[in-house]
Formats: sequence, structure tokens, C-alpha cells
Amino acid sequence: MTPQNPTPEGMLEKLVGFDSVVGRPNAPIVEFVRAWLSGFGVDAHVLPGPEGDRSNLFASIGPADRPGYVLSGHLDVVPAKEPGWLGDPFVLREDAGRLIGRGACDMKGFVAAALSIVPELLAMNLKVPVHLALSYDEEAGCRGVPHLLSALPGLCAPPAGAIIGEPSGLTPVLAHKGKSAIRLTAKGVAGHSSRPDLGANAIHALIPALSAAVAQAKALQSGPKDARFLPPWSSLQIGTVSGGQALNIIPEAATAEIEARAIAGVDPSDLLAPVVAAAEGAGIEASFLATYPALALDRGHPLADLMAQLTGKTPQGAVSYGTEAGLFQSAGIAAIICGPGDIDRAHKPEEYLTCDELHATCALMRRLGQSLCA
Repeated sequence: MTPQNPTPEGMLEKLVGFDSVVGRPNAPIVEFVRAWLSGFGVDAHVLPGPEGDRSNLFASIGPADRPGYVLSGHLDVVPAKEPGWLGDPFVLREDAGRLIGRGACDMKGFVAAALSIVPELLAMNLKVPVHLALSYDEEAGCRGVPHLLSALPGLCAPPAGAIIGEPSGLTPVLAHKGKSAIRLTAKGVAGHSSRPDLGANAIHALIPALSAAVAQAKALQSGPKDARFLPPWSSLQIGTVSGGQALNIIPEAATAEIEARAIAGVDPSDLLAPVVAAAEGAGIEASFLATYPALALDRGHPLADLMAQLTGKTPQGAVSYGTEAGLFQSAGIAAIICGPGDIDRAHKPEEYLTCDELHATCALMRRLGQSLCA
């Protein structure tokens, strides 16, 4: 692969080769993308986040002073420690038309297509810009993209829309649920289990908040519903509980992580309010880990019409997973999900994208560029 002859497969191989696991420094992959774009004369803005060791990246092809369209993807991936991998997950392998590697589907395939199509977009003399927005730590609750969005007013005219490239079979998707997550931390006093009167059990201290979470999860099933989603109600679950060293030691510390997923029109943070109140009442610390809003794009929105024309597919009502699209919409930028692959392949061993899916994504982006030349 060279700047004169980029191939989507070659680009995906490069991107998968970066061990850009969520929550870790990402300078190597960001610098690779920046240098790649620079080789074609495209100036990319590297936007460090408050963590100090990871960055977003934003670049424009075409006149940035006009409202254009954002191709949005994330550079981070989930860890690849599952035992089912048949090879190094950070070395792309091809097998019978499948491009296998961590992030191939979620979502470096979309990013590879966007980067490899840059030379064609540059040659089109676009009248309306195409922007590349690449974020960090999406897999930890979309932590990076809010910082990118806050920088946009100084980088380009307000975009007309954003295409979020999460796996959707290249079918436009209009809605997803919002999410909020908290960590509960309880402190106790260690001691021998035969003398509970001399200690304080941190796991026991969590029980009121955990009970509140279970009650809230049940109550939500009778709450507001949106038939586009599965399940059609907002949901809440306790995802992890940890604490204690041994059966005969009073636990001195315990934690639990709880998430809520909200249908459109419901603030996911509000769903956790009974849990937070119960925690505070029991002297337990409750800290928010991540929050992002639901996406709800009207079926008659121009962006939905554009994507229907470009894909030849009727937009799908909703998906159950969450994305950065809701944050774009909250920032005043219409957003829609449309990316290659199937979300069922993500976060699993032998994750893959097919060669046909990768090239179909390039073709979609090519059609987008052509539509912006008139």
C-alpha cells in the first residue's frame, strides 16, 4: 500500500495492526492517520483529550466553510483476550473472503474505507465538504467524541449531517437507545468473620443500592415504551459486583457497576436516580462512568432521504446497541448510523468484515462524494 495506490484491504491491515485497545494511549494510530492524510495534502487536526495520552482526529476534504457531511468512526477496540482466536487478533488475516482481526468489523473497516477513498474525494473537486471524525474510547461509553464535538465550531461550518459507521449492514438506522453507567464503591472494616461485631462488611453495605437497582429494573418494564426497540422499554442491570478476599475475612471494600439503557426521549441518567439515592442513603459512593443520549432521527429528515438514496435501502427504525450518534444529535448535528458488517460479529473472537462489505462501503462513500459535486 502506498499513498499513490491505497487499497481498502491494505488500509484495514494497517489499522488492525495497531493495538488500540480502549482506555490506552492511542498516539501511534492517530499519528499514522495524520501522516497518511498529510501525504495527500490534507491537514488533520489532532485533538488531545483531557486524559493527556489519547486524542481525537478531525480532517476536512473540500471547503470546510460550508455545511458538509461527517464520516464518524472510532479508533479504539475492545480487548482481544478471548480464547477462540485462531491467530494474532492484531494481524489481519484473510480467509475465504473474510478479513479477520480485532476491530475489522467494529469499526476499523469503516475507517479504512474512509481513508482509502480520500484520493478519490480529493479528485472530485467537492462543492460541499466531507469531514473525517475519528474518536477515542468509544468502547468505554463514548468518552472521546464530546471533546471533538466541542472543538468543531473552530474547525468547520456546522455540518449538515453525520454518518456514524457502526455495523448495520450498510442499512441506515434512525434510532438507538441512550446509556448511563455508574460505579458504586463501598468501604468497610476488615476482620475475622467470627467477629462481625469488630468489622464492617462492605458487600453488605451495597445491598440497599443493589436492591434498588433490581426494583428499578422491574419497574421500567411497565414504564414508557417504544416499539422500535428490543426490548421496547428502558432497561437497567447490575453488570459487575466484586469484593472480598476470602470466605472467613470481612470484606473491607466492594464495588458494583450498573448500567441503564433508555429509549428515545428518556434521560438515561434519570433512570439511575433511585439507585444513586439508595447508595447515598447507605453512605456508598456513586460515580458516573459514562453517559450518552439516545438517537432519534425523523424518518423524513433530509439526511435520512440522502442515505436512502445512496444505499438504496429503506432506513431501519432502531437498533439496540448505542453509538456516538446521539451525542452528535445533541450537539445540533443530524446523525444516522450506517456502516458495514454485522454487530453480532463484534466483541467476539475471529471478528471479521468481508472484502465485499469493505468495497461496498467505499462505493457508498464514493456516491456520497459524487452527490456533493453538483
